[in-house]
Amino acid sequence: MAHTDRTSIRFRLNDQTVELAGFAPDLTLLDWLRLDRRLTGTKEGCAEGDCGACTVLVGRIDNGLLSYETVNACIRLVGSLDATHVVTVEYLNRPDGELSAVQQAMVDNHGSQCGFCTPGIVASLHALWLAEPNPSEADIERQLQGNLCRCTGYEPIVKAAIAAAATIPDADNDRLVAAYDATTEALAGFADGALVTIEHERGTSFVPGDLDDLAALYEAHPKATIVAGSTDVGLWVTKHMRDISPVIHIGHLEELKQISIDDAGITLGAGVSYTSARGALVSLFPQMAELWDRIGGEQVRNMGTVGGNIANGSPIGDTPPPLIALGASVTLRKGSSRRTLPLADFFIEYGKQDRQPGEFVESIFVPALAEDAFFAVYKISKRRDEDISALCGAFHVITDAEGLVTSARIAFGGMAGTPKRATATEAALTGQPWSWDTIQAARLTLAEDYQPLSDWRASADYRMLAAQNLMIRFFLESCGAPARIERHPALAEA
Repeated sequence: MAHTDRTSIRFRLNDQTVELAGFAPDLTLLDWLRLDRRLTGTKEGCAEGDCGACTVLVGRIDNGLLSYETVNACIRLVGSLDATHVVTVEYLNRPDGELSAVQQAMVDNHGSQCGFCTPGIVASLHALWLAEPNPSEADIERQLQGNLCRCTGYEPIVKAAIAAAATIPDADNDRLVAAYDATTEALAGFADGALVTIEHERGTSFVPGDLDDLAALYEAHPKATIVAGSTDVGLWVTKHMRDISPVIHIGHLEELKQISIDDAGITLGAGVSYTSARGALVSLFPQMAELWDRIGGEQVRNMGTVGGNIANGSPIGDTPPPLIALGASVTLRKGSSRRTLPLADFFIEYGKQDRQPGEFVESIFVPALAEDAFFAVYKISKRRDEDISALCGAFHVITDAEGLVTSARIAFGGMAGTPKRATATEAALTGQPWSWDTIQAARLTLAEDYQPLSDWRASADYRMLAAQNLMIRFFLESCGAPARIERHPALAEA
């Protein structure tokens, strides 16, 4: 490593430059803001990235442009903040000290009662105000998915967002716009490509300067915790009190945030966030849009990564089922060596993946859909937004000119100890006519593929019945029929 090393991280906090060394690897941004900096406008509600009371803005230069995203400070680790701009609610007023357009609109439209959630809501709406000059009600609702309000109700908050949009953010009414050039220059100066090592009595944090640094660090420290967005690791800290040291932060690595599309398909770097991946993925697979907008809230989608969702091996992760059904592959790297394997083969059993010590997920490739393919993915959860799947099913079927199934790939999450293909069901479909009788028989074969468990999200019987019913839904939608079963003539007769 020929570059200069550092023992501190450097970032902007509101209008101040911060250089921070000697902090614990599990120090969260929320605790640092409230306890060290006494910026108590940012609240702690759930401490697990669900309620949004701790929402702040984090700005980073991406492809030469400075942009701001909302994040959950309660699960964001301080070590990930090198070369960023952290903005709290205390800095979201106008340069002259008056209320911002969003804050004034919240007052005018009675968008706050107890006020505990209000700072997080203001931060979320401020990010939308900066990014979208004419938001639709759907845009506003999506932006607020990760902000829970128990007493006001969302109608006045939505009205406030609409009212704020009548004001265009500029240097006169927004601090971030006024300081845009100066902030960009400062962050560019911080991003010097150095390897940062932070030592503390509770452990070590590393911030690699580039992808080669990461490979060398993880090969040297194969038991380290790799942190991209910390949407899982943050809960290991706040809920499970786990020792995560040493930590290697990778969320800033541009090499892992690349997206490329060609005729063969799409390649995503493992560090691509859900937010960044959405446009490219949905352009190729529009069937993914609804699922993607139900992955956490906006803050979680900004922080979490597709590679992280795969690497942690959770049986209820939202992205593996559709990616497996599409025939995705994953490239793993250890040192300078790489290998590629089908994503379906990456998951071995609960808590175990085909990943050797020192080996990390580098990229994911998803093949393009054939023109004659049927594809869909469905998420079942207790509440529609910002909830973990009880089960997630993805279906990918190709038929020939005679209507016979030539290829079937079906994958479920929440039905086994890993995201898993339904190989017996696929075999029952292959070579058969794509018809109601075939589906009626094949859906029962799911019992050969899965023996789901009962837990607080769903019973085993519910999971199996829901999975079978999703096969029916997929068949009806592939035929262009309404999804409501009773409207299908074949079902009406059955």
